[in-house]
Amino acid sequence: MIVRDAATELEACLASAAGAVDEIVIADTGSNDDTIAVAEAHGARVIQIPWEDDFAAARNRGLEAVEADWVLVLDADERLEPGPMAVWRSQLEHGYDAFQVTIRNYVRSLEARVWDRGATRNDKKWKPGAEYPAWIEHENVRLFRRCPELYFVGRVHESVGPRVREAGLRLGSAQGRIHHFGLARPAEAAASKNLLYRELGRRKALERPQDAQAQFELGVIEFDNFHHDAEALRCFERALRLEPKFALAWFFGGAALMRLGHAREALEFWEQARAHGYGEAKLEEWEGDAHYQLEQFEQAAASFRRAAQRRGAVPAVTSKLGLAELRAGERDKGLQRLRLAARRDPGHAENHDRLVAALVWTDDLAGAIEAQRERLRHFPGQAGGERKLEVLDRARATARAGPSPKARIGGRR
Repeated sequence: MIVRDAATELEACLASAAGAVDEIVIADTGSNDDTIAVAEAHGARVIQIPWEDDFAAARNRGLEAVEADWVLVLDADERLEPGPMAVWRSQLEHGYDAFQVTIRNYVRSLEARVWDRGATRNDKKWKPGAEYPAWIEHENVRLFRRCPELYFVGRVHESVGPRVREAGLRLGSAQGRIHHFGLARPAEAAASKNLLYRELGRRKALERPQDAQAQFELGVIEFDNFHHDAEALRCFERALRLEPKFALAWFFGGAALMRLGHAREALEFWEQARAHGYGEAKLEEWEGDAHYQLEQFEQAAASFRRAAQRRGAVPAVTSKLGLAELRAGERDKGLQRLRLAARRDPGHAENHDRLVAALVWTDDLAGAIEAQRERLRHFPGQAGGERKLEVLDRARATARAGPSPKARIGGRR
């Protein structure tokens, strides 16, 4: 592990690994709290290392101090799932040099996303994570044989994975799971981390100009954390010049184009993503967004239906499908879906916004006013909410005095 000022999280992490490992090596990069005391109380060997703006360098300094034959990598905001090590230990004799490990990232919304992966509703079976509504799983090389060929690379988003491939070593999939809580922190707590990751990502991209993955990672940081969509697109295009078959870069390039208002170009990028083997459910949803923006409502509805079939009853997709069906002429079915989505996920503001917009478009101003009041109940004091209610009230008063032109649906979709 590498840590800094992690005393509040470290104890639960180390307790989860107790009995599963033969030694604990912690590289501390300059803690000012009780991190070292907590670590030593759990039998860890702590080494002090300087922070050099390089996660791989820090991890490799810690790796140098390891004496065990196999290395398991954890962070302080993670916990090892009970019970998997007996299974993992039995796998260590099967000839693999490293293992991909599933990491379950807990998030506070079903609409959260880690890169291109959407959230799954939490089944609440693991009690320490039961408070969170959803999780997103991904895999990373977290268990590997200690040998000279395997070490971390990358100033940020560091991994031994590239070294496994470059050294021609055997990679397996581990049974068992690591639970990660860092993505469930409040947004303000993540702000400083985002700034650090962007700075390190920029330096990594400069240091590795021929590395398509480094260019892509920087693009995702700009896209997801800062909404610098034009800069993100430039990063994705650099990645694609280096690696034209980089399906995920085609996917995110399309997403950046979509947010820049270029829906047709976005669809062309997504066609390339498919041609190079990309097939995640989020692609169907974003294609639906593009078709809707182009007022191709039947195509939008078809895309959202495919997304719903693959992702399950995600309220935001249900809401988008309802709006597309409404605009395609299926009024009653569309309104039913829109109301269902707002009822099932009232904490997602856009579900309310779509319902309000749909009711305005169908000239049901009384229904729109009631839906806007329900939105205000869940989001009191949000800028513009009361003002919109006043506008709807005036529109209804005007409608009572005579016919009014049908409003066009606006706002975010």
